[in-house]
Amino acid sequence: MAHAIWKGAISFGLVHIPVELFSAVTDNALDLTMLDKRDFSPVGFRRYNKASGKEVKWEDIVKGYEYKPDEYVVLSDEDLKQANVKATQTIDIQSFVDASEVPLTYYEQPYFLVPDRGGDKVYALLRETLRKADKVAIAEVVIRTKQHLCALLTIDDAIVLNTLRYSDEIRDTDELKLPAKSVKTAGISDKEIDMAMSLVDGMTETWNPAQYHDTYREDVLALVKKKVKARQTKTITMPEAEKEEKPRSAQVYDLVGLLQQSLGKKPAKTTKTTARTTAKAVADKASKPIPIRKKTNAAVSKSKAKPVTKTSNAAPAKGKAAAPRQRRSA
Repeated sequence: MAHAIWKGAISFGLVHIPVELFSAVTDNALDLTMLDKRDFSPVGFRRYNKASGKEVKWEDIVKGYEYKPDEYVVLSDEDLKQANVKATQTIDIQSFVDASEVPLTYYEQPYFLVPDRGGDKVYALLRETLRKADKVAIAEVVIRTKQHLCALLTIDDAIVLNTLRYSDEIRDTDELKLPAKSVKTAGISDKEIDMAMSLVDGMTETWNPAQYHDTYREDVLALVKKKVKARQTKTITMPEAEKEEKPRSAQVYDLVGLLQQSLGKKPAKTTKTTARTTAKAVADKASKPIPIRKKTNAAVSKSKAKPVTKTSNAAPAKGKAAAPRQRRSA
């Protein structure tokens, strides 16, 4: 079983709920080892005394706070606990708020809260109260050496403690260059919004986290396997020369066209429906009589000047077009 990071109690009015804190996430990042490129030996780090240069064992290490240059106050784990006993042992609920009122940028790290001995009933009471009220509890807790603002919320049968960032840790968006809030000022048309909404509707589905995974990690591991098979384990791949790319225009000229392509309505592709429509239009056009253009005075006088050669005395039969003359090549 996982090791509890913290033990204490949730303070809920006069009710205390004994709980243990467990990490809710697993880090699946690639574990890459640093190597010396001269002989590919692993590079290690050692803890050493900066005064003597000698290595220091873990049991000889204590923590200290530098209150002035090169002067330290030693602080043991007991000192850190005694500084504020309640803060280090209690998740102190301050208030209850709607979850929608807490912006996503404030959420930091999730943990599972599990009831400790004798805390099952009061744990379930808080869980069901949060669920029925549709609220999150805002609390304060000290984990290790830092006090955290946190939110308590329910997920399935568990109460999750999610640490929150303080407001002064969130950057103001005024520092960023963002498009105007007004749709009109941003230059967005109603047609573009309607098409974008159609794209969203077409891509809307039930949340299924199992369908997503770290494909980049798989690609890197496949590359590792490929290099091992090719016996290139000690081959250092150098970066290719960067090609100069033409700067892209900041403005998207045919936004509607891009949205059409995203919706599967690519103008370049002809669907069966558009093909039938086009064929009908061509047929209708072909069935219409070709309008006879009136000749200009110059053209009339020019035609009078030319002698007309009669090929036959008989007039062409009704309903049949006269055969066109074949032009002889010089």
